[in-house]
Formats: sequence, C-alpha cells, structure tokens
Amino acid sequence: MSLKMAVPNKGRLYDRTIELLIKSGLDLGEDWGRKLYVTAKNQDIEILFVRAQDIPEFISSGAVDMGITGQDQIADSGCDLVQVLELEFGHCRLSVAVPEASGIKSVDDIKDGCRVATSFPNITRRFFESKNKKVKIINVSGAAEIMPYIGVSDIIVDLVSSGATLKTNRLVEIEPIVYSQAVVVTTEKALEKSKEAITDIVNSIKSVIDAENKKYLMADVPTSKLDEIAKLFPGVAGPTVMNINGRTDMVAIHVVIAKNEVYESVNTLQKMGAKGILILPIDRLVQ
Repeated sequence: MSLKMAVPNKGRLYDRTIELLIKSGLDLGEDWGRKLYVTAKNQDIEILFVRAQDIPEFISSGAVDMGITGQDQIADSGCDLVQVLELEFGHCRLSVAVPEASGIKSVDDIKDGCRVATSFPNITRRFFESKNKKVKIINVSGAAEIMPYIGVSDIIVDLVSSGATLKTNRLVEIEPIVYSQAVVVTTEKALEKSKEAITDIVNSIKSVIDAENKKYLMADVPTSKLDEIAKLFPGVAGPTVMNINGRTDMVAIHVVIAKNEVYESVNTLQKMGAKGILILPIDRLVQ
C-alpha cells in the first residue's frame, strides 16, 4: 500500500514545500501542477495536494499517513499529531491585533462582547477563554486585517511576519498567541505502520535543508599547513586530504563548510598559500 502524504495546494507554504520534495528526490512527474494527487515515480509514495488547514485533520483521521503544514494550522485544529521535522520556513506568529486608535494596549483592555475576525476560530476561542474574555468570533476566509475598517469586527487575530500589512491597515499587534513554521507531521499510529518509509522521507528532506546551509570547498594547500587547516576546517568528519601527482609540498583538501563562512574561509586559505580554491553547492548532505 502506498504511503500517503498531504501537502499544501497553494498559499505561503506551497512553493517551498514542492521545492523540498523535488530536491529530496521525489519525482512528481511533469504535470503534477494540474493534479489533485500524484504517485512519485519509482517510489511507493502518493502526494495529495490539499488545503493547508485540512491537513491536520486528514492525518489525524488516518486518511493520509503524514503531511507538511504550519504549526498554526495544527494548533487551530486541536489534533494530536507527532511533529517529526521543523522545515525552517514559513516563520510567522498568530497574534491579536487592534486598530491604532482603539486605545487597547493589552488583552486585558479588551471588553466582553468584542468582535474578533479571524481565519483561526478554534485557537482564537481557546485563547480568549483562557483569558476569561467573552468575545464574538467572526470566521473569515482571508483579509482579516480589513475587517475593523469596514466595521465587520473590532479587532482581529491573524498571522504576522514582518508586521508591514498590519501597519498598512493601521493595526497594531498586542499579543502573540502561537509561533509557527512549516513542519512535517504524522501520528503514532502511522509511525507504527510505516516508520521506515516515513523516516526515509523525513531524512531525505532534512538532507536538503542541511545541504542548503553548507558549501563544498576544494583547494590545493601547502603540506606544512595541514595541521592548522585541520583545526580551522573540521568539516563533517575532518577534511579529506589527497596527494597531488608530482608534488610533495602541496596536497588537495576537500571539506564541507558553512555557507556563511565562505568569505572568511577563502581569505584565510589564500593567506596560507592555498591555490585553486573552488566553492561548490551541495544538493544533499546526509550526516
């Protein structure tokens, strides 16, 4: 039986999710963008393209085995899921925001009966109940930030990243409810049934993320500098050292370095007398 994996069919998580799947080695075919589901070529994995907010429930019910969605959607669903990998994108926070001219400085200032527009009704309701606030939840499918302006609501609960959209609509964030990023999730039941297959996918995706933060460095360096280089460039398990034909004074080294260390590494090697320095991208890094 194919392993079923649900991913967002659109929205802020869509592009990066597809990029990670393809880079991790899942062949979705040529026309996957026009389908609701595809079977990865030469792999017993079925990818379903669905709404991000539906993914937690699909996984919880057993309709699919695993999926990628935001922690905000998981929190709103209330589903008991197992988070197996943080994907380091889609960072945002679900926050309470109020009109600048409202005079509201904190949740304590919100009066009972206040109308709250949000696309996250469940977590919003639970939040205000935890604060002993009796508010009216107005469920909207999007554009919550305009609701106070047109008189539909008094305040909103919405996703915030930079805060620019709030500022444009003369809103101010007063309290975050939950912090979110994209994650791979499953259930304990699915792990019992398909742990090896799920682990293989998770490890493949993780290897792509790890590789994106690294570069492959090659250089010819003076033999006399090897001990110093080994300390400066530990790599994954130390630099690989190879002899150069006809040379005893120079050797070739290959090493993995952090992407943000490229500038300093190249300059350091040059000062040590290194030649033929090459920096290459890495597609996947399995550690």
